Amino acid sequence: MTPHPSSPGSEPQAGLTRRQFLRRAAAATVAPLIVPASVLGRNGAVAPSDRIVFGCIGVGARARHVMPSFLAQPDLVFAAVSDCREDRLKSAKAIMDEHYGNRDCRMYADFRELLAQPDIDAVFIATGDRWHTTASVWAARAGKDIYCEKPVSMTLSEGRALVDTCRRYGTIYQAGTQRRSTGSYRFAAEMVRQGRLGHVHTVEMQVWTGPTVAHDKPTPVPAGWDYDRWLGPVQWRPFVPGRVEGGNWNYFWDTGEGPIIGMGCHYTDQMQWALGRDHTGPVEFEGQCTWPDPARFMSETPVTAEARCRYADGVVGVMYSRRSFAERYIRFIGDEGWIQVDDETNAVTAEPKSILGFRTAAGVDWANAGDHVRNLLDSIRSRRPTICHPEAAHRAQSICQAINIGLRLGRKLRWDPVTERFDSEDANRMRHREPRVPWCI
Repeated sequence: MTPHPSSPGSEPQAGLTRRQFLRRAAAATVAPLIVPASVLGRNGAVAPSDRIVFGCIGVGARARHVMPSFLAQPDLVFAAVSDCREDRLKSAKAIMDEHYGNRDCRMYADFRELLAQPDIDAVFIATGDRWHTTASVWAARAGKDIYCEKPVSMTLSEGRALVDTCRRYGTIYQAGTQRRSTGSYRFAAEMVRQGRLGHVHTVEMQVWTGPTVAHDKPTPVPAGWDYDRWLGPVQWRPFVPGRVEGGNWNYFWDTGEGPIIGMGCHYTDQMQWALGRDHTGPVEFEGQCTWPDPARFMSETPVTAEARCRYADGVVGVMYSRRSFAERYIRFIGDEGWIQVDDETNAVTAEPKSILGFRTAAGVDWANAGDHVRNLLDSIRSRRPTICHPEAAHRAQSICQAINIGLRLGRKLRWDPVTERFDSEDANRMRHREPRVPWCI
């Protein structure tokens, strides 16, 4: 469905989109005498004219993990894939063709060619982090609606640019922080909102100990890998396998920002959502961390960290980067009790235990993004905001970005959530970085 030019918050408008009208008019003039039930939308099928046509930008491991949640939706179809690696591009096409029982999925090494296709209504963006904002902004300008994996941005200025662009073009955008559509997290947030914990004064969040990456040497770029496009908007540097392969790019400031950004945004998103602060944020940040030994490692992001943010009303968020991957969690603490969701197991615990008696249904866990995708599709049709719209996603992401800036500078920072500026010019300079031409937004 072609995005309506109204803003994401506007009321839905009746009638067909222009493309739907033309499709149906053409079908009416050349309709065959015998039409399959799937074409007419019978027997539970969705007629092609009513399907939302998607393209996928970035078809690596994350895309393939989430893709089943998209393919399970009867009213969407993937028509194209794009990636800078030839092996991934070909295998992604094979997956799509097998799923749909045809050979129709188109391949594009350059995602700009995919965005130029008039039949594409929306895109699923699952590139590396450095690409998320750039690809989203270009997609919005091309008139496409968007599901983008987190983190939604790498810098504070990117995040604000994303919000402004989606508002300007009336883009329906869903951030991939799917825990808003997960039963355990929704229950915890509801207990906070209902006052079951009393006054919530602290939110604890734990991600894992940041990995370290040993020094490695440059090598020739592997065949079939468009490395310049892989780098995209970040500064050019030689191809170093240890820096770019196996997800190691997560631990360098130009291509990723460690677990605090990559995972922490899930929890700051929950904190903001449960506390009803999707359009604002904390006013103060401070913390300490340990860094990789530069004599042994080339990675740049913190190994362990403890950081605090404080809202104007005194509520405190505490982010820990420590322990193992399996021990990540979020806990809301009030003056009458607490509730915790363990991310690895999706288990919910609480004190007093009677709080758990209010849970009526478990719902899906976070590994199943189906409800989150469904929310996007419903919003595309209604033109109403998604559950994790750009402003909410940016505000949650900005908390993690401010934490990292404070850790890098080694100082306490004050933040104005209205102007989105720090009380430190050093910190303000870190709100933005200049993208490499031609990937400007």
